[in-house]
Amino acid sequence: MACSQQVAVWTLLVTIATLLASISAKSSTTLGLTTFDESFKIRYGGENQILRSKDGRAVSLSMTKRTGSGFESKDKYLFGQLSMKLKLVPGDSSGVVVCFYSHSMTEDHDEFDFEFLGNKSGEPVILQTNIYADGNGGREERIFLWFDPAEKFHTYTILWNHNQVVFYVDSFPIRVLRNTPQSQHFFPKVKPMYVFSSIWNGDDWATRGGLDKVNWTNAPFFAHYKDFKMNGCVYNGGGDPAPDCVSPFYSETWWSRHDELNDVELRKLEWTGTCGMQ
Repeated sequence: MACSQQVAVWTLLVTIATLLASISAKSSTTLGLTTFDESFKIRYGGENQILRSKDGRAVSLSMTKRTGSGFESKDKYLFGQLSMKLKLVPGDSSGVVVCFYSHSMTEDHDEFDFEFLGNKSGEPVILQTNIYADGNGGREERIFLWFDPAEKFHTYTILWNHNQVVFYVDSFPIRVLRNTPQSQHFFPKVKPMYVFSSIWNGDDWATRGGLDKVNWTNAPFFAHYKDFKMNGCVYNGGGDPAPDCVSPFYSETWWSRHDELNDVELRKLEWTGTCGMQ
């Protein structure tokens, strides 16, 4: 079965499962649904480059020849599920990088990255993920997305708890870091992080190693965001690790109880390793 056909089957199964879960589940993943101004502020680029919807639940970032743009969360989080929907730059987006990431903003920083690398029209979009701990990165992994991320919105999620970090594309886990005796010294678990997103010029490296440059005749470039869900422990300061986020209460939160992938997620992870690497 082709990858596109498999996606259709998975999507149908996920839709059915979601409907059933919505009937019986008590915990709600919509608890963190928020407007842009409630949870975020402009980091750079100015008001004229960050366009909000009337209801405040969607925003567009733009990149011009002069500058890109970006936003950051007002709060920082230690563990949780951080999620938003993105629709990327259509057409020739060579050299344009769109990011959704978390960062501790400390000297020896921790960081989780989604980086979408622009491309020539019609070519598969590369999604690069990376994990930093205590300032040490260099752990980039790349996959080809199995759909056109500029055609419609897709959900990108970072699940982070004491046991694992999982990067999701829609309901598909694409990368997992387990907290094991082997990885515990590289597993981020004490530094709260802010959430960021941005669009910027990375044409010195992003597309074919920098061979394909930004086509400025297509500027401005837009990336679109909506459905911001910040389900996590908001860190209010004090101590290392943050005491409010490692108390018995937070060990019982639904994101903390998701301590390993289930059988369906394991099959999806295996599938993305096959179709995403083609």
